[in-house]
Amino acid sequence: MKITDIRCARIGRSPVLRVLTDEGIDGFAEIEHSKPYVTSTLAVYRQLLLGADPTEIERCMLRIRRMGASKPWGAIVSAIEIALWDVAGKALGVPVHRLLGGKVRDRIRVYNGGIRTSLGAHTPEDYAASMALMAAAPENFSIIKEGVGLHGFMAPHTPDFLYNDLREGPLHPNRGSLTPSGISRIVDAVAAMKDVLGPEKRLALDMGPGWTVPDAIRVLRALEPFDIAWAEDILTGDFVPWNDTAGYREITTATTVPTHTGEQLYLRHNFRELIETRAVRVIGPDPGDVGGLAELKWIAEFADLYGIGIAPHGVSSGLLGLAALIQVSAALPDNLIAFEYPLASDPWWYDIVDGFTHPIVQDGYVSVGDRPGLGFEFDREAASAHLSPADAGFFDWNHPED
Repeated sequence: MKITDIRCARIGRSPVLRVLTDEGIDGFAEIEHSKPYVTSTLAVYRQLLLGADPTEIERCMLRIRRMGASKPWGAIVSAIEIALWDVAGKALGVPVHRLLGGKVRDRIRVYNGGIRTSLGAHTPEDYAASMALMAAAPENFSIIKEGVGLHGFMAPHTPDFLYNDLREGPLHPNRGSLTPSGISRIVDAVAAMKDVLGPEKRLALDMGPGWTVPDAIRVLRALEPFDIAWAEDILTGDFVPWNDTAGYREITTATTVPTHTGEQLYLRHNFRELIETRAVRVIGPDPGDVGGLAELKWIAEFADLYGIGIAPHGVSSGLLGLAALIQVSAALPDNLIAFEYPLASDPWWYDIVDGFTHPIVQDGYVSVGDRPGLGFEFDREAASAHLSPADAGFFDWNHPED
């Protein structure tokens, strides 16, 4: 079997990558809808993989793995790896989790990071109302994540939040020391959310990046009575192209609140020090950024040796990202806590993909299936209706040069 083409197209808002082969088997992967611009680099990788055997996944990855980087620049490499697993599973007639060592669980806990409502003026009462809605969701999530501090929009809605002036812009641009009013707003919002959740559901906090170490220690100590599942990306994370292992370790050793980071990191090499020094209690690699499914599994196994939990990221990865997360999470060791449940970027996506149970989430869990590859199939005619005119041939088997 040989790779004959690698293509990318946007189906609605979601960039989707397709690997074609000379045996009529193709594989797919989805890239977060927030970073469609990374598809402009596809030609670099395509030319290195044409003619290669897609079932020799590691050999393919050795050709391209070095040419990725921290989020978002590992996304194309990761998507290619995931699509290759889809091809290999379909070619052998087995689900990807069989190729990753076999499933060790039949259902996987997921946490809510994406089913949200407006936070209004971002008062503690608004956070409580939002949490009530999420707690009542039919998916019955046992872990719910909310952004506080410098993640999301608490800061611009709180007067005198930082000693620095706030910057405007996307992707959490602020950093610096918190004022007493900023610290109070965070603690009061968490208390209000936990009052709604009660003892049966756990609250995870997406908190940064951008904090100072002293502020992080002070606030996390104040949050210790609230049974926080984890404090995520408080120093670095998301689109920050470095990591502060020493800073995380200082925080981790100063509080009982589990620290968490890793969604922006690319490859196992950038997790090594974080894990070996036990700098955090939980890691959160994203299969769509870390280098793919095999890379994530290797990191999870390594973290397990050090007693570090894993809660994979993936909120914006769409339904194909959900399929990939199910496959790899089915084969992860016992340090798996839950993965972040992705939603479709457009509601009609649920009508163009087949392979999931209905409802997808039941009592906070998703089921592990046994369909080949990633476990889904496109309704290609229905999906084609959502392609732009420039991408109209995305699902064709012929090549433009033909």
